[in-house]
Amino acid sequence: MGNRGSKQQVDGRRQSVRGKATATAVPKDTKKAYEALCERLKELSALGGISGLLGWDEMVMMPPGAANSRGAQKSALAGVMYDKKTDPTLGALLEALKKAPAGSLDAVAAAVVRDAAKDYIKATALPKELAQRIARLETDAYAAWVKAKQASDFSIFAPFLKEWVEVNREKARLIDPAAPPYDVLLDDYEKGLTSARLDEVFAQVREGLVPLIAAIKSRGAKLDDSWTHGEFDLEAQAALCKKIALDLGFDTEHGRLDVSVHPFTGGAHPTDVRMTTRFKKEDVMEGITGAIHETGHALYEQGRNLEYDGLPVNSALSMGVHESQSLLWERMVGLSRPFAVYLLPLLKERFPATFGAATAEQLYAAENTIREPSLIRVESDEVTYPLHIILRYELERGLMDGSVAVDDIPRLWNEKMQSYLGATPPSDAKGCLQDVHWSAGLFGYFPTYTLGAMYATQIYAAAAKDLPGLEDQIRAGDFAPLKSWLNAKIHKLGSLHASGDELMTAATGGPLDPAVFLTYLNTKYSELYKL
Repeated sequence: MGNRGSKQQVDGRRQSVRGKATATAVPKDTKKAYEALCERLKELSALGGISGLLGWDEMVMMPPGAANSRGAQKSALAGVMYDKKTDPTLGALLEALKKAPAGSLDAVAAAVVRDAAKDYIKATALPKELAQRIARLETDAYAAWVKAKQASDFSIFAPFLKEWVEVNREKARLIDPAAPPYDVLLDDYEKGLTSARLDEVFAQVREGLVPLIAAIKSRGAKLDDSWTHGEFDLEAQAALCKKIALDLGFDTEHGRLDVSVHPFTGGAHPTDVRMTTRFKKEDVMEGITGAIHETGHALYEQGRNLEYDGLPVNSALSMGVHESQSLLWERMVGLSRPFAVYLLPLLKERFPATFGAATAEQLYAAENTIREPSLIRVESDEVTYPLHIILRYELERGLMDGSVAVDDIPRLWNEKMQSYLGATPPSDAKGCLQDVHWSAGLFGYFPTYTLGAMYATQIYAAAAKDLPGLEDQIRAGDFAPLKSWLNAKIHKLGSLHASGDELMTAATGGPLDPAVFLTYLNTKYSELYKL
């Protein structure tokens, strides 16, 4: 992420941190220094697990009247974790290990030091005043966003977005003054990725999808998914989704499955993974795809390598890679023709009135119907979704480099929507105000959604080459071979590699290649829509 210019300033900051730590002796022996580092990192990981449990409980089990006490608990824990993350002794250990003789750290230890050092820089970079300003802005900007969305008036939110742009530029400058601000922010979510690489990848995706969507709209066959809607008992849906999750490989000895307002996967540890789903009475397919999606996240967590328990190398490489695991199971498996053969008998058994006379081919077509018009990101399908993400990426990157003004966001949003998706939002609420992310200052988050989809197609293609008869196994409901392959090729590698491209090279034979993603979508939807 950095270069010589940034290293000089960052090292200067670290020198002052080291100065505070002179009273603490750092072992001269590399092995002992590394052991001391690991002890501290494992303690931080355990505290993070406690934080994860508090968050899960708040979303799933906590009584409403406990909100104030829970807030105090989380605040106290956050303070303890901050002190430990910024402890000068931790910084001194990292400095010593970065200077260790060549070859004295194996690949795993080197990855631990690399990622822990990066985290330490980020934890110590921001002065207290800026951290407090960010905390206040999170609350104020969210309240303004809610009000603006209700009124469908972007101007209410604009002053707060301007402040977020200013704050994020300053945050990025403090972390790495020589790197483009957007690249520094992006690294929080997708390690090792740059906006230059994203430009290259997303340009190829945009150029490939815009004509495909236009062709589907102008001359594609008409698909119908209305017959899959009706009224479906929620308990029956929950039982069905639990069976699917268990069939996919979710381990209830080391995890829980619950219901929450917003589906998520969290918990405290790979041996304690907490997954939640939700259901709609009128749409059984949404509950199923949501459950499969969260199961994919859960399988990644349960598949992490406990040999390096509590160390950064054992964590998921990035949000995009984590999303690849949920989307691989949801889309590459769950929305596939073979999976429809597995799923249909389960639906017929529980909901015969709707699915009793259906064929697997009808179910497959209904599951893959493209939404028209595609206005809302979270309601879009796998063909239109990437363009929603690319639009947001282009705008937020422009905000960071100064090529886009906040006041121009509504106009530019609508212009890009029309150009990419052939639809203009009727209001700010259904356009530039539809997402909560910018109100929380989350610049660099959006790209991970579509990076995950691209990683997923490339990973699945590699698995299909290595696993003869994979589609037959899916038809029969035998998902163990695919899960085992993912455990070995993705999950257990954690953050050993420095970037998604490096992981893709190790697991699939080459870096992320948008052509694999575009070939998958063109082949699948040209057939479905008879283009």
